[in-house]
Formats: sequence, structure tokens, C-alpha cells
Amino acid sequence: MSSHPQEPAASTRKPINLHRLRELHASGEKLTMLTCYDATFARVADDAGVEMLLVGDSLGMVLQGKSSTLPVTIDEMIYHVRSVVAGNRTAWIIGDMPFASYQESPSQACANAARLMQAGAHMVKLEGGGWTNETVRFLSERGIPVSAHLGLTPQSVHALGGYRIQGKTDAAADILKRDAKAIADAGAAMLVLELLPSILAKDITEMLPIPVIGIGAGVDCSGQVLVLHDMLGLTKGKLPRFVKNFMNGAPSIEAAIANYVVEVKAKRFPENAVHGY
Repeated sequence: MSSHPQEPAASTRKPINLHRLRELHASGEKLTMLTCYDATFARVADDAGVEMLLVGDSLGMVLQGKSSTLPVTIDEMIYHVRSVVAGNRTAWIIGDMPFASYQESPSQACANAARLMQAGAHMVKLEGGGWTNETVRFLSERGIPVSAHLGLTPQSVHALGGYRIQGKTDAAADILKRDAKAIADAGAAMLVLELLPSILAKDITEMLPIPVIGIGAGVDCSGQVLVLHDMLGLTKGKLPRFVKNFMNGAPSIEAAIANYVVEVKAKRFPENAVHGY
């Protein structure tokens, strides 16, 4: 019997690509995603078995201490994408398109998305529905995988009136369903739904052919994403109600992240009754 410690799961995992994510989605296996901003945490999360690392513009709040994501620049995003790439071995890396980096035109979006891809991102994520369809189509047709983001879109926090549940009325739910279908039809390869009633998120997930990743949107999405520092209990102050501290009872950060992976895949996280801010 070997005295060497067991190798982490990612040491034998082939690099995750879009084809593999689609296979897992088609099989019904829940997908796992965490935000990540540096090489050290990238290596730990990858070793713990997380399939996707989102280099989120949430770094403005988590790392820079800002009150929103709005001040984050494309240059800062590129720096952190490169940092995550340096520590990652197998996970799929998604880079956020920060505020004002894609709103002007599809050509502007393509130029900035190209910079994120050249830094090592495998996919870019942008927020909003309706007006973003043309941009999603433009990028997808040029070989840039896109994740859309609907519901609570933090870059529009002032227009939305704060961090609150979206899609609570029938009219608002219908708009979100329409936007979700249109953006998938435009070529989005993935969709993040943030802070929606669980029944609405379930309906959208079931109507789309692409993976739908939830955050505060219930257990019936195709997978889950959390802000890394939130789920490790590092964030001070009021947290969204859907967040769980996975460090409670865990002997290490890697074990906490591995527990997150297990609970998502077993459909134990999140609890549908717990959502909102």
C-alpha cells in the first residue's frame, strides 16, 4: 500500500473543453463553476474538481474593495485572466467582459473579447438581453464562445434599483424567457441566471438547449456558480442568503471546494427555499 497521498482529481482529468461541457450537460450531470482571480486559487479549485473558473469582474468588489463592478477595466480583467491561466491545468476559463467594453458595438466587443482570449480565456461572458443578441451572434460567428448573463446583471445595478430578485412578475418573467431564448438562438453557448425565482430559472433551463448556470436561482439549473471568497467565508458583511460557507467543518480550502462540487452534483446545493439578498 502506497504511503503517498492520493492525487487530486484534476491530475488525471483531461482539460475541459466546450464539447465535454456539452456532454456533461446532455447526461444530466450538474456543472460546477467558481469565480477565481489568481494562480494559487486556480490551482486549488482545479485540483478540487471544479469544471469552470470564472474570472469575474466581481474582482472589483472582492479584491479592490469597490462598491460595484463598474470601475473594473479590460486591462485589469486581462491581468487576472493571465494569473488564473498560470495556475490552472484542466478547468474551462471564462473571462468577464467588464462594463463599457462591449456596449458600444459588436466590433468593440470583438476587439476586447479577442484580448481576453489571447490572455488565455476559453470563453467570454457578457451581461444583458435583447440588445446583446447582435453582439453574441457577431462573436460566436467569429469563433469566440460566449456565455450570456441574465437576471440580476451587476453592471446594470443602478438601473435595476439595487441587488434584488428579478423576474417576480409574470410580465418580467416573460421578458426573461424571451431574452433567454433569443440569446441562445443568437449563438450563446452558455447562460448564467442570477437571482431569479427558482421556478422561473427551472422553466428557462428546461426550454434551452445550452447549459444554464445559476447563482441564487435554485437547484434546477444545469449547474451552479458562487463567488469563491463568499463560499469560503472570507467576505465580511451581509452576504446573499443563497450563499453557503463551505469552510464550516472542512479541514482545508481544497476540501471545502471539493465539498461544494459534491453538493452541487448531488443536487444538495442550493436549497430552493434559500435565495435572495
